[in-house]
Amino acid sequence: MTTPPDPVSSPLPSSAPPRPTRLTLDLGAVVANRRRIAAEVAAGVEVAGVVKADGYGVGAVEVARALAADGCRTFFVAHVGEGITVRAALDAAGVAAARIFVLNGLLAGSESALTAHRLAPVLGSPEEIADWAAFGRARGAPQPCAIHVDTGMNRHGLELDAARALAARPDLVAASGATLVMSHLACADEPGHPLNARQLALFSEIRALFPRLAASLANSAGVFLDPAHHFDLVRPGVALYGGAIVSGEASPMRPVATLEARIVQIRRGRAGECVGYGARETLARDTRLAVLSVGYADGFHRAASSADGRPGGRGVLHGRSVPIVGRISMDLLVVDVGEVPQAVRGDMVELIGPNVPIQEVAAAMGTIDYEVLTSLGRRYERNYRAG
Repeated sequence: MTTPPDPVSSPLPSSAPPRPTRLTLDLGAVVANRRRIAAEVAAGVEVAGVVKADGYGVGAVEVARALAADGCRTFFVAHVGEGITVRAALDAAGVAAARIFVLNGLLAGSESALTAHRLAPVLGSPEEIADWAAFGRARGAPQPCAIHVDTGMNRHGLELDAARALAARPDLVAASGATLVMSHLACADEPGHPLNARQLALFSEIRALFPRLAASLANSAGVFLDPAHHFDLVRPGVALYGGAIVSGEASPMRPVATLEARIVQIRRGRAGECVGYGARETLARDTRLAVLSVGYADGFHRAASSADGRPGGRGVLHGRSVPIVGRISMDLLVVDVGEVPQAVRGDMVELIGPNVPIQEVAAAMGTIDYEVLTSLGRRYERNYRAG
């Protein structure tokens, strides 16, 4: 049984009252995961860092600084506000030359903020490209951007005909300031899915139309497909944070987040009694129940409840598995510690970590590890480890 890491630092001031939950975030693991990805790609292929959604819940500022210290020089965020936050952190760390791309396109009225903070929008429509080119002309010089082409996901991005028409307008491409052409894989976590090959073929065609631009297709799972998917730059996201690569399989990446919750009460549970809201879980035997100060308001989803004979999630205490019993409440949940006689009030139960992989937690919640990570709330005591 693996022992959760001891936190080495905390953002809480020494005078702050104790918190009942602890989230330990291993920045050394994030850096190691990026290096693991770099080992999968050829020399000269850049490994960017996707730090959107507050670094997938881990902390965009902390992750960006750690990756920049290890040599990462290209970052992706979703919104302008995220980019402003990351830019300030990188400037303060002395990494002013880093590139930051804003994935969710060009929001009308954001042009000045983008240029003021040296952010490059990822443009996915002819209208966005025309507006950004016009903005550059008004400033007297093209402003950096990326062009996103949709190759089969039907999400953000130029349609193929629009991309071909843009390629026939080298004057507009130059005026847009584009430095990168990119697309996004829809099914890379299913290596045998036929859409992967189709998207690769279409993107290869598009890339040939923009020979002066760097090209990027591979997300986290795309890195582990055939090297033909790598092009000039890969964009790992969830893999940096210990997420799954292949759907339904254990992740080869180092875990980053360890979530622990304190026992605030231990009580007797008698056979035939019910536990939690709705009385949906009836105890089959006499046992001991531990009440943990954590719930769905902390991002530990109610879907991991045990109810109507359906098992829920679990924790680990003193090396033993302790199942969740009954419905998870807003601020509390209950685990069965009948098999852990040494359990006492004040003990910390691991709910995510080296003994409870985040992929297992996600399965218990009926979701994916991305959602678990990005849902983790702000009530935790957050501790960052450098390695």
